[in-house]
Amino acid sequence: MSTDNALSGNAKRKMKSAARFYAVQALFQMESSGQTAEGIVTEFLDHRFGAVYEDMEFVEGDVDLFRALVSDAVNYQARVDQMTDRALVAKWPIARIDPTLRALFRSAGGELTQSDTPPKVVIKEYVDIAAAFFPEGKEPKFVNAVLDHMAREAKPDAF
Repeated sequence: MSTDNALSGNAKRKMKSAARFYAVQALFQMESSGQTAEGIVTEFLDHRFGAVYEDMEFVEGDVDLFRALVSDAVNYQARVDQMTDRALVAKWPIARIDPTLRALFRSAGGELTQSDTPPKVVIKEYVDIAAAFFPEGKEPKFVNAVLDHMAREAKPDAF
């Protein structure tokens, strides 16, 4: 029996959520450090997924989803950035927004354009991530609006 089948639906959802959170962190770190996609994926799998530091345990993430999110964000970055720019106000192209949000939009955009995940699930997951990174700010509402626009462009039939 495979481990995947032994996991409950809730455990699988938590692992997918963790993979999305890690992907945003990895993309942010890639941009700020200049690391390659392969290097950052290896670092996260070796040092973040399920790791314990000073009595703090990092959640185990869905490895396949994490790899796909980072890969798709990198491989389809130009397309995703263009979609993001169309969803943003003209005075605020993606290059001018917060690097954490840029990483979030790239991960979400890759998932919207390259996966079968329902757009509403993608939007909710990444709005939750924005709330984790910006608990006091307006960023979650901003992320919701931008991702809704991107999702309607990427998968109009889902709405």
